Amino acid sequence: MTDQYEPRPEHKFTFGLWTVGNIGRDPFGEPVRQPLSPVELVHLLAEVGAYGVNFHDNDLVPIDATPAERDRIVREFKQALEETGLVVPMATTNLFTDPAFKDGALTSNDPRVRAYALQKTMNAIDLGVELGAKVYVFWGGREGTETDASKDPAGAIKRYREAINFLTEYVIDQGYDLRFALEAKPNEPRGDIFLPTTGAMLAFIETLDHPEMVGVNPEVAHEHMAGLNFVHAVAQAWEAGKLFHIDLNDQAFGRYDQDFRFGAVNLKSAFFLVKFLEDVGYEGSRHFDAHAYRTEDYEGVKDFARGCMRTYLILKEKARQWNEDPEIQALLEEIRADDGSMAAYQGAYSADKAAALRAETFDRVALGQRGLAYERLDQLTVELLLGVR
Repeated sequence: MTDQYEPRPEHKFTFGLWTVGNIGRDPFGEPVRQPLSPVELVHLLAEVGAYGVNFHDNDLVPIDATPAERDRIVREFKQALEETGLVVPMATTNLFTDPAFKDGALTSNDPRVRAYALQKTMNAIDLGVELGAKVYVFWGGREGTETDASKDPAGAIKRYREAINFLTEYVIDQGYDLRFALEAKPNEPRGDIFLPTTGAMLAFIETLDHPEMVGVNPEVAHEHMAGLNFVHAVAQAWEAGKLFHIDLNDQAFGRYDQDFRFGAVNLKSAFFLVKFLEDVGYEGSRHFDAHAYRTEDYEGVKDFARGCMRTYLILKEKARQWNEDPEIQALLEEIRADDGSMAAYQGAYSADKAAALRAETFDRVALGQRGLAYERLDQLTVELLLGVR
C-alpha cells in the first residue's frame, strides 16, 4: 500500500464491534471464528488504522450482566480506548436479538415490551454518552410484521413516534449533546419493516416533536435491497440537512442483507457515493457496517477492514481525478450550458414571471432532438475507474 491510501484519523473511518467481531454464523452454518472480547476488537481496529469504534449496548455489556460486571467491562473498554487512541462517535441499542423483541420493541403489541425497550434504550444512551458518542442510531430490526393481520400500521407508526419523542425529551432532560439518526431497511429479519426507506424516514422525522434533533443513517445495503439508488437517498438526506451518519458496505440488488466489504459489488455506485460525500464536504464518520466473508480467519477480517478503508481512499482519489479531467469537465460544461435566456423564469414565483413564461415560445422539436452525450460521459467515467485515463 502507498501512503496515499493509508487511513488517517482525519478520514474518520469507523467500524462497529459487531462488524469485525462477526463470528461467521449464518442461518445455515455454525460460527467459523472464535469470539473476541471488545478490548481485543479495539486493538484489532487500532492495528488496521481505524479512527473509531461503535457498538450496540450488548456488543459491549451482555444483556444479563450484573452492575459490577458492567462497570468492570466499561472500565476495561475505556482503558483500551485510551491505549489505542480510538474514539466512540456513535452508539445504538440492540432491540432485535432477545426473544422479548420477537414482535418488535418500540412498536410491539405488548405494552410491557414497549416500556422495557424504552428503559433499555435510556440505559444504552447513558452508556453511549459516557463513552463519548455524539450520534445515536435507531435501527428498527423487528419493528414490522409477517402478516398485516397482526398490527395496524398507522398505530405502529404512532407508537414509534411516541417512543422517539420520549427519548428526545430524555436526552434534553439529561443535558446530553446527542443527536438521533434513524436507519431504514425494507425487510429482514421481519417480512416487512416499518419506515422501509430513507425517504420514508425523512418524512417521518418531520412529524416529531423535536425534528431538529433527528436525522438519518442511510445504509448502502438496505437501499440496494429495495432496488433503490443509494446515492440519491444520501443526496436527499444531505439536501434536507439530515445526513447525521452513514453506513458503508456493499450489496447485490434484491438479495438478502449481504453486508459485503465496501465497493465489493457495485464499484461505480460506490464511486459516485464517495464523490458526492467528498464534493459536498460531509464531515461525519465514514462507518463501515459490514463484515468479512465467512471463509476468513481473523487475518482475513483485518484484510476486510483494511480493504473497506483502502477502497474508499482510492475512490476519493478517483473522484479528484474525475473533477479535474479536462475532457470530462469540458463535456459537462457543454451538457450544462446555459446562455442565460431562461434566467427570467428561474427562482421564486411571481405573477409577472408566470405571465411572461406563458407567452414564451419554445421549439419543442429542437428540444427533443438535442443529444446529451451521456453515453460518452459514462464511458469516460468507466475508463477513469479502470485506470486507462
